[in-house]
Amino acid sequence: MNMNSKNEKLVLVTGGSGFIAVHCILQLLSAGYKVRTTLRSLSRQDDVRSMLKEGGIDAGDRLTFTEADLSSDTHWPEAMNGCTYVLHVASPTPKLNYKHEDEMIIPAREGVLRVLRAAREAGVKRVVLTSAIGAVVYGHPNQTEPFDEATWTDTANAPAYQKSKTLAEKAAWEFIEKQGNGLELAAINPATVVGPVLGPDYSHSIYLIKNLLTGKMPGCPKINSGFVDVRDVADLHLRAMEHPSANGERFIATAGESIWLVAVARILRENLGAAASKVKVRELPSILLRIAALTDPMVRSMIPLLGRVMNVSSAKAISMLGWSPRSTEQAVLAAAQSLIRLQLLHP
Repeated sequence: MNMNSKNEKLVLVTGGSGFIAVHCILQLLSAGYKVRTTLRSLSRQDDVRSMLKEGGIDAGDRLTFTEADLSSDTHWPEAMNGCTYVLHVASPTPKLNYKHEDEMIIPAREGVLRVLRAAREAGVKRVVLTSAIGAVVYGHPNQTEPFDEATWTDTANAPAYQKSKTLAEKAAWEFIEKQGNGLELAAINPATVVGPVLGPDYSHSIYLIKNLLTGKMPGCPKINSGFVDVRDVADLHLRAMEHPSANGERFIATAGESIWLVAVARILRENLGAAASKVKVRELPSILLRIAALTDPMVRSMIPLLGRVMNVSSAKAISMLGWSPRSTEQAVLAAAQSLIRLQLLHP
């Protein structure tokens, strides 16, 4: 595809102030697309532009903003108008103090369906949905073999947030099958997303790195995860958007084999010198966490993960779309170095 044909194409990115979304916008603009992005409040426009500048792009008039909220039908038809593609990156953030899991499940599912309906009505060609490995790996017997895209989380045995991601993605595929009228869909299922932050707006996974660096974490819970650089997640969104064979497919995004949290602490300690002097390279006994979970909702959300190997494979994205991610170590260090450089470690 030559640059001129891309210049004519408009891509909608939902939730433009988010960590993954900003990196998607950066790469779309770099590739020559025009971008429109939704924000819950247009007061965030300057924040988004300054994050893009930090990433090396002055967006100018190639980026436009529109106000839209996943909880309301208003503004979505205007947001979609004239768009060839939609990257649906926005999603409700995890709630820690919920009374019922439906507080997370219903907004997640309704938001996805709202976007897909509007995309279908506007004649959009393809939607790329940001899902998560939370929709893949939960509720199964423990295994060290990596999970792949054929697996779905068993929602009968999944924590509420992961259950919401699973049911939202399933609702999307069902909508496409029954009511899509030719609208195409691909889904991206990233592991824990780290990599460079561009400003003070970053995802909850970055807090993991921040809390290690500031010494807020007295040690590492016995938690295992794959990690992936946000730049590679954005790159995979673009590949899934453009590649003809990506239609109808899910793609797991991980840099490599999953590692224990204590290995993340070790990466920081071994590479960052004095900046990592507060990092505790020791594994916390799980019994301590179970006690802390009685009073701390954040710790409580970790309990189902203790001791479980969460290994996933990106072989499909690599072979089908030519995706080539940075290493886990590069992704973790890029997150840490950006937090240090932008002086975001202190409140």
